[in-house]
Amino acid sequence: MRLAFVASETPHAQQARRKLVDRYGDVPPLEAEVIVALGGDGFMLRTLHAHRTLDVPVYGMKLGRVGFLMNKHHVEDLPERIARAHAAVLYPLVMRATDAAGQAHEALAFNEVSLLRQSNQAAHLEVKLNGEVKLPVLVCDGILVATPAGSTAYNLSAHGPILPLDANVLALTPISPFRPRRWRGAILPHRTRVSLRVLDPGKRPVSATADFLEVRDVRTVEVGQAAEQGVRLLFDPEHNLEQRILDEQFAPD
Repeated sequence: MRLAFVASETPHAQQARRKLVDRYGDVPPLEAEVIVALGGDGFMLRTLHAHRTLDVPVYGMKLGRVGFLMNKHHVEDLPERIARAHAAVLYPLVMRATDAAGQAHEALAFNEVSLLRQSNQAAHLEVKLNGEVKLPVLVCDGILVATPAGSTAYNLSAHGPILPLDANVLALTPISPFRPRRWRGAILPHRTRVSLRVLDPGKRPVSATADFLEVRDVRTVEVGQAAEQGVRLLFDPEHNLEQRILDEQFAPD
């Protein structure tokens, strides 16, 4: 099995990579059958972004603080573990944002696209779904659109719903909403096109972030699923992603 080992910059991850390369060899990601990512969820996201066009599955091992998208780190029997692994396909969101200068920005997000206020003033946003205005004015600290895989991350911290991986839905979740007071978000069909417009950008500036790429002083943001750009993650059968998402809904903390 041709394996490409990539690791975060932490000494722990780099040491683990050297041990794995000594044992199993290493090829460039372009020549690999599987990419093995060593680190935490943040590094996994960067790995998916960096290598998504190769159509090579990624098997992660946790060597960071957060490892929801990772398997346990073991040096032994790695090819056998990979051979038994279950695949989960993650479909990213595509964000198209226009900033104050009229410049267009496009980026993918495997977790979420989030809008956040940049000042002490609450953001005023217009929310459209498939071209129809659903909220003429949302007063809030921000809003996010999350994928099922990302629903247990920032979305969950903002009191959004946890989404099953195969549910073909997205979460639209406000962050500290002030008006409408009782609106707590929505679950959307995965083909929904979400359009967000900043209503008072001069006084209430807003930034937009797709995973870890941020655009400041946005005016409009369009978000939709990039169904043609899915990536495959591999998980050990006893700890697959669908089971993790289910278990998260019963976590005591």
